Amino acid sequence: MNENLFASFAAPTMMGLPIVILIVLFPSILFPSPDRLINNRLASIQQWLIQLTSKQMLSIHNHKGQTWALMLMSLILFIGSTNLLGLLPHSFTPTTQLSMNLGMAIPLWAGTVITGFRYKTKTSLAHFLPQGTPLPLIPMLVIIETISLFIQPMALAVRLTANITAGHLLIHLIGGATLALMDISTTTAFITFIILILLTILEFAVALIQAYAFTLLVSLYLHDNT
Repeated sequence: MNENLFASFAAPTMMGLPIVILIVLFPSILFPSPDRLINNRLASIQQWLIQLTSKQMLSIHNHKGQTWALMLMSLILFIGSTNLLGLLPHSFTPTTQLSMNLGMAIPLWAGTVITGFRYKTKTSLAHFLPQGTPLPLIPMLVIIETISLFIQPMALAVRLTANITAGHLLIHLIGGATLALMDISTTTAFITFIILILLTILEFAVALIQAYAFTLLVSLYLHDNT
């Protein structure tokens, strides 16, 4: 296969115009607001999952942290639906782009840090210098803690990008190997196809887990600053 391995990660265009914004907005239509007195099964399952996730994620927060409930639920729904839609054939996964993930991680991280400095100024500053630190180590520890603070949004974005990209590359490689082996050995091709099916199921789980992990880490950063 002469196709570029990373061609599927290129931003799609239509008539020379980028359509990334339309793709990013597309998952929002999958979660319509119910307008009936009695919901159908799909809407009921959707609401039950949202309530279960929000209850588990917000149980550690105080009143100030719980005001972020709508933001956190919107974030996990957006990332999860985008990851799942990216598994469809001939589709594009925006969360494989580090720029987009940084665009989500940096504002959310900055919001939690600003909240911490606004409402828990002394506690936030105390993180830069643990109690009982020897005097000669104070400058070094302050620098290390400052670097670790600014690495947090990078870790959020890189973790999501790396996991989603790695899964897509594996599916692409094993799918190409299956097609190539069909003319060589039918038995080997069938075994490879079974592996491809199992990997696809695993990738469905990874898509949801990574959405939960990203949102949970943002929630933990918020908990440390409220």
